[in-house]
Amino acid sequence: MAPTAPAPTDPAGSAYDVWFTTDADTFLARAGEELARDPVTATVVASMARRCARHGLPPGVPDAWFAVVSGADGSVAGLAMRTAPFEPWPPYLLAMPDAAATALARAVLDRGADVAGVGGLRPAADVFAAAVADATGRHVEVHLHNRLFELRTLVDPRPVPGRLRDVRPDEADLALGWIRQFLRDADAQAGRAAGHLTEATAFSLDDVQRRIGDGVLWFWVDEDDRPVHLTGANPPAHGVSRIGPVYTPAVDRGRGWGGAAVAEVCRRLADRGDRVTLFTDQANPTSNKLYRALGFEPVVDTVQLAIT
Repeated sequence: MAPTAPAPTDPAGSAYDVWFTTDADTFLARAGEELARDPVTATVVASMARRCARHGLPPGVPDAWFAVVSGADGSVAGLAMRTAPFEPWPPYLLAMPDAAATALARAVLDRGADVAGVGGLRPAADVFAAAVADATGRHVEVHLHNRLFELRTLVDPRPVPGRLRDVRPDEADLALGWIRQFLRDADAQAGRAAGHLTEATAFSLDDVQRRIGDGVLWFWVDEDDRPVHLTGANPPAHGVSRIGPVYTPAVDRGRGWGGAAVAEVCRRLADRGDRVTLFTDQANPTSNKLYRALGFEPVVDTVQLAIT
């Protein structure tokens, strides 16, 4: 566990301390109440912390950590983590005051690891990136603009043939190939150059098998039990489940299978009492239209920034 960083001071005179840990259980013990306060906007950090508590930090992430930013009175001002298993291993920030985000940026730089990107809620991620860029002589570019949605009232799509079923263990290789292709196709659907998204390399067969074991990976199959679509989700954290990835191979698109699968997954998650969320790429009009039609409403904007 790294020592607490020096406490930068904002113009109003209040100080912020930054505490780091590599132990997800220790982080959850300290930050759990804050994560539960707004579990929808905290979904990424909460679900990742729970995953790391069960399975450990993702391998290969340089200087991985969870962090709590505290005010002068000891109250939690913000939460963050660095667990993204893909380059440039960007930290992820939840909402926090601008001065807290600046304090976190200074503390992260003091650890000595390179910081070439950041993600998370706006404006905290923007403030963090600007502070890193100012300190290192770099500049900031928007890599990806996402929006977090929550399901309000499910609107059933038109009926289509087939049904939703769990991905079977012997189908893990097929599911992995589709997940990786989903991330590659996302660039084309958003009008970006191929290879813009680097997350595809982060998914492994172990990741897929873990989701199958958790019961959060489904195929929509046609009347011959042929998989035609894949929808995944994350195990719930503080009563919030997050859907993704959502992928239909190009040859089977335009038949309504994606909408039917997402709707059925939403129904199953909601029936067990979960709040249902997902992220959309704001450069992809097709997915945004689909999810709004199903009853999803925007909650907050998030961003992935490159610090180059």
